[in-house]
Amino acid sequence: MTGARAPVELSVRGVVLGGLICVVFTAANIYLCLQSGLTFASSIPAAVIAMAVLRPFRDSGILENNIVQTIASSAGTLSCMVFILPTFLMIGHWTEIPFWPAFWLCASGGVLGVVYSIPLRRSLVTGSDLPYPEGVAAAEVLRAGEATRGGGSDAAEAQLGLRAVMAGSIASALMALLVGTRLLASELAGYARFGAAATGMTVSMQLALFGAGHLIGLAAGMAMLTGLVLAWGVAVPVMTLLHPSAVPAADLAMDLWRHKVRFIFAAALAVTSLWTLVRLARPVAGGVASAFAAQARRRTGAVLERTEQDLSFGWIGALVLLLLIPVGVLLHGFISGTPLAGLEAPLMVAGIVFVVATGFMVAAVCGYMAGLIGSSNSPVSSLAIIGVICSAGLLSVTVEPHLGIEARPALLALALLALALLVAGFVLGVATIANDNLQDLKTGELVGATPWRQQVALIIGVIAGAAVIPPIMVLLGHAYGYAGVAGAGPKALAAPQAVLIASLAGQFIGGTLDWSLLGTGALIGVGLIVFDAVLERRWGLRLPPLAIAFGGYIPPGKISIVIIGAIAGHLYERNADRRAANPAQAALVRRLGVILASGLIVGESLVNVVLAGVTAAAKTGVLHVPDRDWPLALVGAGFAPWGMLTAVLVIFGSVLWLYRWAARQGLRA
Repeated sequence: MTGARAPVELSVRGVVLGGLICVVFTAANIYLCLQSGLTFASSIPAAVIAMAVLRPFRDSGILENNIVQTIASSAGTLSCMVFILPTFLMIGHWTEIPFWPAFWLCASGGVLGVVYSIPLRRSLVTGSDLPYPEGVAAAEVLRAGEATRGGGSDAAEAQLGLRAVMAGSIASALMALLVGTRLLASELAGYARFGAAATGMTVSMQLALFGAGHLIGLAAGMAMLTGLVLAWGVAVPVMTLLHPSAVPAADLAMDLWRHKVRFIFAAALAVTSLWTLVRLARPVAGGVASAFAAQARRRTGAVLERTEQDLSFGWIGALVLLLLIPVGVLLHGFISGTPLAGLEAPLMVAGIVFVVATGFMVAAVCGYMAGLIGSSNSPVSSLAIIGVICSAGLLSVTVEPHLGIEARPALLALALLALALLVAGFVLGVATIANDNLQDLKTGELVGATPWRQQVALIIGVIAGAAVIPPIMVLLGHAYGYAGVAGAGPKALAAPQAVLIASLAGQFIGGTLDWSLLGTGALIGVGLIVFDAVLERRWGLRLPPLAIAFGGYIPPGKISIVIIGAIAGHLYERNADRRAANPAQAALVRRLGVILASGLIVGESLVNVVLAGVTAAAKTGVLHVPDRDWPLALVGAGFAPWGMLTAVLVIFGSVLWLYRWAARQGLRA
């Protein structure tokens, strides 16, 4: 690369530290994602850790800290590969997650996501007014840390940030341990009938999800609340009226939500995602043209500013061709030895073309969604659903002329289903990392980083994360099991996106897909787009249609606590603005709130990964306890009513105390 000499940026120590953080946060995110369908962005806590660890090195600075958080940030989004990996267990293709196929599926799709997002940087980052909430927050944290190099009051601010993330982590870790002992209930639930209709609500007692709500902000939280009301205040009661049953209200409402209402909102997610892609067509084309122009200037000997240097198109092309090798090998492995073996050539071509072509479009949509509502809140699973249905359709069209639409025995259907999920898995890998890479590049733009170094760092993070995902999933599978997989127990991880994707793909391949549900969802998606446009035009307000659909798609207990966190975070920030003596002090209090919320996510998620290991030991007989599903239980199921009361008092009381503590620290600084 040419240009002015830069400070220390892509260093060995930074790569090692970033890789270690990535491994730990990936493990935490896998559990969180399988439990709730949500992930957390690890950029902010990683930036805080980097500043603390690298501070003794005199030549360390903001650019090296940024590289650490860039590597670690892949933990949040690559963990979304658990939307696909459990589906191979659910359909019986695998009996356990094998390391090498799972690694290459995650790594090749993820690196392809990095590559595809490179030409999008100019249109979606430098040439866009998208807010990139997490990218901006990470940049603020890094800037605060850089200011401490001179000592004084700025150093005190950095120490405040470190104490905030530690306080949040310790508090949420303790709450997670208390839930593990059953002294605190894991959720509050209430369902009722209104005549023949039934509905209800649950609220998960998880500080990790509360922290995620703080990070996404009030606008996205209100949009999710709108979706939650549409799903549980309208759709579920209507469905229970249309499908009456004598079963308890909770069972009836949840069953119809899982098998009817959720499919409707999945289709709404798909439509709003496609609308986003249409709106992005012109700016993306302009950004790609700008990238080509910059490359042309470099070939003529012009020197680009360090902050404008991406990986060259030569590297991009070489990486794409190289990545097609593991893609082809995995496709071959899924086709050979099955009834599809005679059609390997056309199926391989169809699969590779789909991955290459669809991947770029998905990268653009995901980059936009991350910029609009943040990586943590970006509904990547909706694109996975689109990818599964489209790949299944493409592969079916490829097979039909040779085998006939009626000649589809069980083995053929299973092979086609597994292949469709594999192809969609590659596209999901692209989506997850593109969702994160542009957020990181926004942080880099704000702190003066070198884009190509960030892009290399993210590739390293993808490889580190891909190596962790298979063994952690095996551990969690032994400890809890996965919903939809044979032998799953009462504590099976919900894996909501994986269950939905496996079900949709199976119904599509089997010809039993209820298109009326998807059609209804598509109309709702159109209505949400129109509603948002009218709001913006007449009153200048926004309710992102993607977030509304997401509110009806995610399990109610998980999304309700996220909404509560978004409202609480807004009130905290309003209080900061009201009590602060000046804008700088208000910004510090707000920043401490963001860091505190990140700590809430990290502490609980990491403890739950440890608890997964304890549960696995109990179930395998290594640890002898009375209740293998609750190895740390101090009380029985009869304590549940008291557990709900103590959960409300302890968890929300802790949040209130933490917010007041963070505000006091910021106001005194």
